[in-house]
Parts: sequence; C-alpha cells; structure tokens
Amino acid sequence: MRHQRVINHLGRTSSHRKAMFANMASSLILHKRITTTTAKAKALRTYIEPLITRSKEDSTHSRRMVFSYLKDKEAVVELFREVSPKIAERPGGYTRILKTGNRQGDNAEMCVLELVDYNENMLGTAAAKAKTARRKRTTRKKTETAEENAPVAKTGTGKGKKSGAVKELETEPEEGTAAE
Repeated sequence: MRHQRVINHLGRTSSHRKAMFANMASSLILHKRITTTTAKAKALRTYIEPLITRSKEDSTHSRRMVFSYLKDKEAVVELFREVSPKIAERPGGYTRILKTGNRQGDNAEMCVLELVDYNENMLGTAAAKAKTARRKRTTRKKTETAEENAPVAKTGTGKGKKSGAVKELETEPEEGTAAE
C-alpha cells in the first residue's frame, strides 16, 4: 500500500530530482513560462511556490534559503527584484498549468507551466474587458476635414440615367457645373 506517499519520484534518484527541479525552477523564473510534461509540472509547482512565498520578504536569510534551492544567482536576483513585487498581494497560486496535448514521440501529456501575473494574453483580455466596462459610450461626430477628404462615390447605370434604387452620393458639386 502507498499510504502517505505523496511525492512523485518521477523515476529519478533524489539528487537527480533535486537538480532537475532547481534547473526547471530557475528557467521558470527567468523565462516566466516553460513547456514540460504534466507530471513534472505538478511536482515543480510544489517545489517553486514556497520559494516564491519566501521571496515576498526580502532579507538576507530568505535570499540564502532560496539560493540553497535554486543554486543560480541570476534566478534569485530576478525572483526578488522582478517577480516578488508583482505577486506581493497574491495569497498563493503563483503558477498556472495549461495542458497542450500529447508529445509526438512518446505520447506523454505535455503542458505549459507559467507564472500567473506574467501572461500578457490573459491579462490583456481582462484589462480590455475592464476598460470597456468603465468607458462611457458616446457617438462621435465626423469632423469637416474628414468629410472633405472622403471619396466621392458615384453609382448608376452608366448610360446617363439614374437608377431609382441607387442614389448618387456627392459631398460637393464638381467644378464647372452649377449648383442646383
């Protein structure tokens, strides 16, 4: 029976798993999204979310603790300078898993693991919806310059007779003709 055995070992030794998680977490922090298998993404989420929570308090101790997990100075600097101010108000759930289908070679279930506050597409649609909801709808009048520069559209049968259904659209009379 596997009672209380919740860690997915991913078919790796402990040292290999720790090194893999450190590399994947550093890549996620530096690039804001990575593509991996769903099993690795779920395991990585439990690895990186406590590190992001620890980065909310910028102290020497928390930086050293995060560095002991990541083993990458650039990732630690990026986490404390860029990521932590952006997620300061969020109480948890810093990552999102988007499933993308199965891998061609071995049919493994693939996904994209990303930081929630860095997806411009989802943030853009939410901001656009909020912006249109607040904006007051008004009708805009055409300016005179736009009407003067508008092309003159003439429609008709082409034999001098005007069709009853189609009207001639003209903003100004042509030169050389008398105004009616």
